[in-house]
Amino acid sequence: MTTAKDIMHPGAQWIPRYETLDRAAQLMRDHGVGALPVSDPENGDRMCGIITDRDIVVKCVAAGHDPAKVTCAEICEGTPRWIDAASDIADALREMEGRQIKRLPVVENKRVVGMISEADIARNLSEGQRAEFVQRVYA
Repeated sequence: MTTAKDIMHPGAQWIPRYETLDRAAQLMRDHGVGALPVSDPENGDRMCGIITDRDIVVKCVAAGHDPAKVTCAEICEGTPRWIDAASDIADALREMEGRQIKRLPVVENKRVVGMISEADIARNLSEGQRAEFVQRVYA
């Protein structure tokens, strides 16, 4: 059985919910990623959302706001989705396809240990699985 941990990009970088979006953008640049799980230090550092590079551009910059003044908490929306590291990759695919999401944090012992992205899917799945994923996420 291939697990979520087997295909994830390890070592996901967190950002606290009180940090500003310019700091989030800097971390994304420094780590070469397009998304960061957002933690809530007041709640045991549990994940409370996810910030993407697109969120920063569309919800902050394009809306005329200053990314140095807007916090991650202000643009996090909805319930964050994640998958346990020991889960079968088929479960991760179902979650991503069902929610039409392109990045899925991987959690082990209540901590984010990695992220599954489209690139991880492309590298680790068969051509048929990739085609089905693309059809369902982008439909």
